[in-house]
Amino acid sequence: MTSPLRPLGTSDLHVFPLALGGNVFGWSADEERSFAVLDAYAAAGGNFVDTADVYSEWVEGNEGGESESIIGRWLAARGNRSDIVVATKVGAHSRLKGLSAPTIKAGAEESLRRLGTDYIDLYYTHFDDESVPVEEIVTALDQLVKDGKVRAVAASNISPERLRASLDFAEAEGLARYVALQPEYNLVAREKYEGPLLDTAAATGLAAVPYYGLAAGFLTGKYRPGRTVESVRARGASALAETARGQAVLAALDEVAEARGAEPATVALAWLASRPTVAAPIASARTVEQVPALVAAAALTLTAEEAARLTAASETPEG
Repeated sequence: MTSPLRPLGTSDLHVFPLALGGNVFGWSADEERSFAVLDAYAAAGGNFVDTADVYSEWVEGNEGGESESIIGRWLAARGNRSDIVVATKVGAHSRLKGLSAPTIKAGAEESLRRLGTDYIDLYYTHFDDESVPVEEIVTALDQLVKDGKVRAVAASNISPERLRASLDFAEAEGLARYVALQPEYNLVAREKYEGPLLDTAAATGLAAVPYYGLAAGFLTGKYRPGRTVESVRARGASALAETARGQAVLAALDEVAEARGAEPATVALAWLASRPTVAAPIASARTVEQVPALVAAAALTLTAEEAARLTAASETPEG
């Protein structure tokens, strides 16, 4: 039995406690495989799909928007648009770089076209653009909400100072305010979020939707010291396996996973989902076989002792 949907911050959106990352669609998963992964996730009760206009521009022959287009065709084929919370982002595509008001507007229009929909549920600024005043960014996002093209807005990769300034301006002017934050956050990377960013999120009711929930695959447990893994992400994940922190976290994951009869990935995501402010970690799957371990995190509640064991391991110096 899956967990109930969680409210996303102060918005009226309710999401499955595990968001499916769309970064692999059109990259390491072709359209047929992407459809199968999306079907498996939805069949398990999942309703929260995360993508961006830039996915996957980095692949030779791609121009960006491939992930959105695949998701859009899947939504059309399945006729389930109203059942799925679609999150996408603006600001990182080479043709629409930054967060000027015209860029935000144009980015939304292009994403809507590729997704084949007339509204985006959750629209993120992908990377903050400090050359643009927060007043311009917030006003442009608010206009999209007023126009009915976006239901809620959020931020990713932003400093605590700019986040607070954005929230304060929206509050003072009665404009749409951020409801969620997408930081890098996982068992081997806690420093970027814990501290002022988390404190701001907690104080203002923001929901965290962390990316790299599995540290680019490292927390699945398949990367071990001395082991070679064939993957487009293997270099970074393999490097983590050589660190003291990485090895301590793997040992703790193995211990809890064995005790609970769960996969290490499930345990890692369950730990993340239990952290303050976190509504739904993001994890991606290239194949249908990878989906069950991800969605199982929604139904796994760690004991206080298990969570403490994992937290202690994650505090090991990187070494």
